[in-house]
Amino acid sequence: MNQKKIMIVAGEASGDLHGGNLVRAMQNIKPGLSFYGVGGARMKSAGVELLADAADMAVVGLTEAAFKLPAILRVMRHLKASLKTERPDLVILIDYPDFNLSLARAARRRRIQVLYYISPQVWAWRKGRIATIKKTVDRMVVILPFEEEFYRKAGVDVTFVGHPLLDEVRKKYSRQEALSRFGLRDDAITVGILPGSRRSEVSRILPEMLRACGILSEKISPLQFVLPLAGTLDPDFVRNILRQFPIAVNVIRDGVYDVVAVADAAMVASGTATLEAALLEIPMVVVYKVSALSYAIGRRFIRVGHICLPNIIAGRRVVPELIQSEATPERIASEVRELVVRREKALEMKAALAEIREKLGAPGASRRTARIACDMLK
Repeated sequence: MNQKKIMIVAGEASGDLHGGNLVRAMQNIKPGLSFYGVGGARMKSAGVELLADAADMAVVGLTEAAFKLPAILRVMRHLKASLKTERPDLVILIDYPDFNLSLARAARRRRIQVLYYISPQVWAWRKGRIATIKKTVDRMVVILPFEEEFYRKAGVDVTFVGHPLLDEVRKKYSRQEALSRFGLRDDAITVGILPGSRRSEVSRILPEMLRACGILSEKISPLQFVLPLAGTLDPDFVRNILRQFPIAVNVIRDGVYDVVAVADAAMVASGTATLEAALLEIPMVVVYKVSALSYAIGRRFIRVGHICLPNIIAGRRVVPELIQSEATPERIASEVRELVVRREKALEMKAALAEIREKLGAPGASRRTARIACDMLK
């Protein structure tokens, strides 16, 4: 029997994580499968032959996308050509909608099955893409509870599998063990700094967060700051930004969830990290800041009342969102200070975050998605 070949494409760090777990789960069900495509270190370690690195394709905002467009188009041409030369048995697309929906159309023209894992957020903006999905995607696998009904009403073959982060976000150590491992004081208030996983967003958001740290340091004592370093970032890049500010920040490269878990509060760039912090029930302030042009264009299309996943899933404002001009050091510091000074407010937020976990289904999303994908290979 011929070896089954799968193209799998993830254009973001979170997609690489979930893609790597999916590949491993598929290999457990159906050993001997062959994978190639786009991803990062997680997918490569799972055995995917990478034609391009997801880190080179990740963007925040439309202007950032334009800057990387030539490189992205080169990868697109390569992948589309491979649909003819490699003739994969299945194409698995993970989030990254504009790029991946173009691939889905190309695969459909060649009558290659398409599984889309982790839905484009068409319920939030550019709902017209639902028509493209219906025409080009054979199976849609979603990870947010309200997405299943949305797609089903549109006539898409869809399955809700639960959120894959439920299998990932786990602490290894007790609070005392973690504090000791990371060289942190037990008697100090700990504030987490999560500025994102892409250079463009970190360069825009981290300086504002560090200025907020300076304000907090003048008002609260003893106080300490921790920054769990995203695997997609060069440590020297982050340290060069930190050197510009007279703030002591403990940068930690490993054990991201244990680092976040010891924080009394956190300032978090909008994205996957907000949901990770929510699953750890860490009170947070969400910061969103892109170029003025990207924001001006994007706000014309966005149709949801919130930008961060915890609030979207809860259907209400559980955590504060500081967007664009609101994302000032003063506002960030003020919101964080409220959480560490007014403990009743932090406890109320923790309770609301615990409810969000309950809405995300049961662990095992990768395993359930792998079964669907393997069934498509029969």
